[in-house]
Amino acid sequence: MFYLCALIEYMARTTKNRNRVIVNALGEERLNKIYKLADIYHSDNMARIADELIQECQIENDYFDITNTRYDVPTHWDIAKVYKRLIIRIADDKPRQYIKTLITVYNSWIADKIDDYNSSFYYEPSECHYQSYLTGKAL
Repeated sequence: MFYLCALIEYMARTTKNRNRVIVNALGEERLNKIYKLADIYHSDNMARIADELIQECQIENDYFDITNTRYDVPTHWDIAKVYKRLIIRIADDKPRQYIKTLITVYNSWIADKIDDYNSSFYYEPSECHYQSYLTGKAL
């Protein structure tokens, strides 16, 4: 899950799209494949894999610029940890639900909060993210 979330973030940054655009372009079937093959993919060059998927899914460049912030932008690995923890917690450690949960999370309001690097929400403890997700608002 960590690798998949990092790849999504990397692709979004490369194409200047929101994460949900990448998730929806990849689709459930391809996300499942990447998840199942993550132990193989992680040893390959992420830039190459991202480029291949961007071309395959015909993902166009957009204008969502995460560098326009007052603070340092966390790495794609840092944000992947945030999403991974939240997805696994919501799915309640049921691996069969991970991809469906991933799609739901990236398409929800909380993704916009996590990806707002002018706030400190992404730095909050994972329990805060989980409880916020359940209540439908940032706590």
